[in-house]
Amino acid sequence: MRTQQGSEGGVPLPGGSCGSSGSSGLSPGSGSDRGSPTGVKVDQCLGMGGCMGGGGGGSLGGTLRGVLSRYWSLESLHSTTALVVPDGASEKAGHWEELGSEDDLLYEDFRSCGHRFGHPGGGGGEQLAINELISDGSVVYAEALWDHVTMDDQELGFKAGDVIEVVDATNKEWWWGRITDSEGWFPASFVRLRVNQDEPMDDYPTHLEDAQAGEENREGLGLFLGPGLPCKEQMRTNVINEIMSTERDYIKHLKDICEGYVKQCRKRTDMFTEEQLCTIFGNIEEIYRFQRKFLKGLEKNFNKEQPHLSEIGCCFLEHQTDFQIYSEYCNNHPNACIQISKLVKVNKYVFFFEACRLLQKMIDISLDGFLLTPVQKICKYPLQLAELLKYTNPQHRDYTDVEAALNAMKNVARLINERKRRLENIDKIAQWQSSIEDWEGEDVLSRSSDLIFSGELSKLSHPHARSQQRMFFLFDHQMVYCKKDLLRRDMLYYKSRMDMDCMIVIDVEDGKEKDFNISVKNAIKLRALAGDEIHLLCSKKPEQKQRWLRAFADERIQVQHDSETGILNTPGKCRSLDTGGNI
Repeated sequence: MRTQQGSEGGVPLPGGSCGSSGSSGLSPGSGSDRGSPTGVKVDQCLGMGGCMGGGGGGSLGGTLRGVLSRYWSLESLHSTTALVVPDGASEKAGHWEELGSEDDLLYEDFRSCGHRFGHPGGGGGEQLAINELISDGSVVYAEALWDHVTMDDQELGFKAGDVIEVVDATNKEWWWGRITDSEGWFPASFVRLRVNQDEPMDDYPTHLEDAQAGEENREGLGLFLGPGLPCKEQMRTNVINEIMSTERDYIKHLKDICEGYVKQCRKRTDMFTEEQLCTIFGNIEEIYRFQRKFLKGLEKNFNKEQPHLSEIGCCFLEHQTDFQIYSEYCNNHPNACIQISKLVKVNKYVFFFEACRLLQKMIDISLDGFLLTPVQKICKYPLQLAELLKYTNPQHRDYTDVEAALNAMKNVARLINERKRRLENIDKIAQWQSSIEDWEGEDVLSRSSDLIFSGELSKLSHPHARSQQRMFFLFDHQMVYCKKDLLRRDMLYYKSRMDMDCMIVIDVEDGKEKDFNISVKNAIKLRALAGDEIHLLCSKKPEQKQRWLRAFADERIQVQHDSETGILNTPGKCRSLDTGGNI
């Protein structure tokens, strides 16, 4: 059983995870290797074998940081990864039509080419680079692409956009990370590494102010930003160039998928049904057509001579509603991965997909890795626009549009992310409920689809004002509480639940509590809107109480948001707003 080194006493890892973020695997030590939410391992998504060669040896510092920068995303890999095509592959590409129904040709041509079909060709170079940086005392940061909500106290929960310090990347699929005072395991495929690991982004404004304070500081910063432009304009140039570069690479990837895979799969009616193709590729051709139009708009507004003067915010605003086509793709993506995983159990499909990749001269990433690119891309836009806004002067003609574009793309990504997360969360909640002993009443999923927060609290209820330790799980619309087994602390017994639509949450001051006539500390009271039902919940620390108060407030906000957006059809029955110390 794997333990996190450095943790007090070497705490063993959980036997399983019920994280609601879509992590379908178990954290390390669980005896499973299903760590990626989509069945795609981190190294598959990054394609690290092609760039790293033998495995990331050499000096640290700038070299390794440069290597990490190249693993920014799939878009950047296309121009940095050398692809080795077996002899004669180019000739076969010219005769693709003739390969149409000849499975034997595919077997003979690609069985002997030495590739690990469906897997990247590398040996963990990026991981080695990360761990060497960490062991050298450097701080490695990653940014969350997806929410990761977990029911396990040894997993690290976070929201999309959070910055995570990577403490240990030894395991391919689960990394150990830290956010402020919280540490735990998290799925590596839920994050991306920062391009610039040399310093946190939050330090840039400080450097900019220092540069304005004196010429000496400005000269030092110029070494980092490059000569020829004032520092902030150069930073804006860098961000604009990155947006344009990654967008062009992204179009290339979409083209490769549509022409290298979709087009060729359609020719093989003996291997694929139309329904299978719809499941595997979703609406990726529609996305490709849209992104080509979007790129034309960007190119039109891109100032090649002076990139910092480019005005591209309007392009995002013009197409903000068009980006919603990604919702369909992201929702379908888990089904695509399941379909692909079934097909590649048969050799002829493995060889066929590899043939498509080689003949299109695509980088060494499996099909499911390529199909993850649009999911990553829609999450990356808000991050890029946030960087662009940071280095755009308020007097710049593009400032207002970039600011509006950032808000628009945040809303698009947030809605897509939430819909996808909720769909993936359903199985997790069902698995969690099946692990609870002595379950009574309706299923959690009959009213809820999201875990908001969980933790251990002391509970007092009328008419028996006896303190009981219980494990609480706050979902939208309801809160379930369980009792831990005395011997097996990982086993939970169902006790009851509370209808949060019919409860008032009250922040109780330390001291004498009048309803229970006892002295309390760090307490929260739940009172029914109708009837005499009252519960008193006490935490061990004040900060835990505050975290629960925020969770209760978040639950109400989420229920209201779900009702407005139509994500759920379970509106609250009798909830009303309370005032004066209530939340």
